[in-house]
Amino acid sequence: MTNNHYLESVKKQFLYYKTLGEKAIAQLEPEQLFVSVNEDTNSIAVIVQHLVGNMLSRWTDFLTTDGEKEWRNRDGEFEETLKTKEELMALWDKGWTCFFDAITPLTEEQLSNIIYIRNEGHTVMEAINRQLAHYPYHIGQIVFYAKMLKKTEWNSLSIPKNKSNSYNADKFAKEKSIRNFTDDELEKLK
Repeated sequence: MTNNHYLESVKKQFLYYKTLGEKAIAQLEPEQLFVSVNEDTNSIAVIVQHLVGNMLSRWTDFLTTDGEKEWRNRDGEFEETLKTKEELMALWDKGWTCFFDAITPLTEEQLSNIIYIRNEGHTVMEAINRQLAHYPYHIGQIVFYAKMLKKTEWNSLSIPKNKSNSYNADKFAKEKSIRNFTDDELEKLK
C-alpha cells in the first residue's frame, strides 16, 4: 500500500464517520440534541462542540503550528453553549471543513513530517491516526446516544439487527475486488 493510498483511505473513513454522525443527528428532534441524562453525561450538542474544538485546534495551520492552539478553550467545549440544531450543524460543518481543508492537499511525502500537539512530536501520519481513533470514538457516542433518545423507530446506520446473513450473502455474491469498505457504506447512507 502506498502512502497515497493511505491518504485516500483515511479521507474516505473520516467522511464515513462524518456521515454516520449526521445521519444519527438527523433522526432526532432538535430538543433531543441537548438532552443530558445526568451531570456526568455530555449531550450530543456538547460532544459536537468538543469534536469541533478539537478539529479547529488540530487542523488550523496543521503543518506549521502546535495542534493545541492557545486560543482553544477545551474546558468551555463541555459547557452547553449551543441553542439550536441549526447552530449545531453550522458548527459541525465548520469543524469538518477545517479538517478536510487541511488533509486534502497533503502529499505522501509529507506523511513523515513532524508536527506537534502540546509540544509532543508526531509524524503527520501519527497525527492523522490519532484523530482517526478520536473522532469515531465520539461519533460512536453520538450514534449510541441518538439511538437511545429516539422515541420512534431507529433507521439503522449499519447492518440492521437480524440482517447479517442477507448482508453477507449480498457481499459474497459479488466478485472479489479491492475497494474501501466505505464505498458501499457511504452509498447506503445517502
